[in-house]
Amino acid sequence: MAGVTDRPFRQLCKRWGAGYVISEMAASNPLLWETEKSSRRLNHDGESLPIAVQIAGGDPDMMAQATLFNIEKGAHIIDINMGCPVKKVCNAAAGSALLRDEALVRRILESVVKVAEPYKVPVTLKFRTGWSKENRNALQIGLMAQEIGIKMLTLHGRTRACGFAGEAEYDTIASLKQIVNIPVVANGDITTAQDVVKVLAYTGADAVMIGRAAQGKPWIFKEILHFMETGEILPPPKTEEVRACMAAHLRDHHAFYGEYTGVRTARKHLQWYLGPVIGLNHEFMEQLMKVEDVQEQLDLTDAFFESLGKVHERLPSLQQKTDRQRTSSLQLAA
Repeated sequence: MAGVTDRPFRQLCKRWGAGYVISEMAASNPLLWETEKSSRRLNHDGESLPIAVQIAGGDPDMMAQATLFNIEKGAHIIDINMGCPVKKVCNAAAGSALLRDEALVRRILESVVKVAEPYKVPVTLKFRTGWSKENRNALQIGLMAQEIGIKMLTLHGRTRACGFAGEAEYDTIASLKQIVNIPVVANGDITTAQDVVKVLAYTGADAVMIGRAAQGKPWIFKEILHFMETGEILPPPKTEEVRACMAAHLRDHHAFYGEYTGVRTARKHLQWYLGPVIGLNHEFMEQLMKVEDVQEQLDLTDAFFESLGKVHERLPSLQQKTDRQRTSSLQLAA
């Protein structure tokens, strides 16, 4: 979710009901801390509490330095990333690549916890079920993490080798919950409110983590809360609600990144919001992806919503169909 869960997006998700958000993955290498990209990722100005910062790296000393650096910048929680399957991260011996070396995992966890303890800053761990289907070691890693002092575990139901292919499995998450005494968060293929209830019931997890399902659909958190409280499926937001959400998101995004970068990095969000409605090959989308001016980007999105007219009280979102398909294919053993 690096490049997605920036400060504007985190704040947006909280406004829609997310109970807890974590920063983009921040590099542990001190040489990168002063770069423009890292400075933005570590910018929490005006952000609601608690501030949770995710760090990534494969060197225990650097990870300890990054922990102290972020605590001094205001982090209330440090989250260690051992779940990212992206090649450039794994090739740097970070993310889920670390799961191949349990001794190194131990040294990293011990280094980070040791630095954070005097500040009473809890350390959490995000990881995967293992390096490959033949080499699943999430239970061993989970027990080790608990012993060292990790306060919460978030487990994605795939291995590093799986990437995001196939379907997430929840048996390993359920087994982890049974053997540790710290909170366990379930992650992977949770795209609807109904998924949340099923996964929580099946795994016994304390919470779920939503990632890709919130892209272009930050109101998913409101839908989840409503379903859990009432058992009823909340209707999709009306067109004007989506329009207002997008407009606010774009304004925050442009203000955060500046015009040049903001217009370009907003394109992916516009594809997520509008792509399911108008089709990624539509000439309007092609035009929108070429815009290099803030006002023109805002004007074009306004024009799109105006073109819908009043006949569309709710967006005929293809995303809803996709969500239903994913729910129907959710494999949970009886």
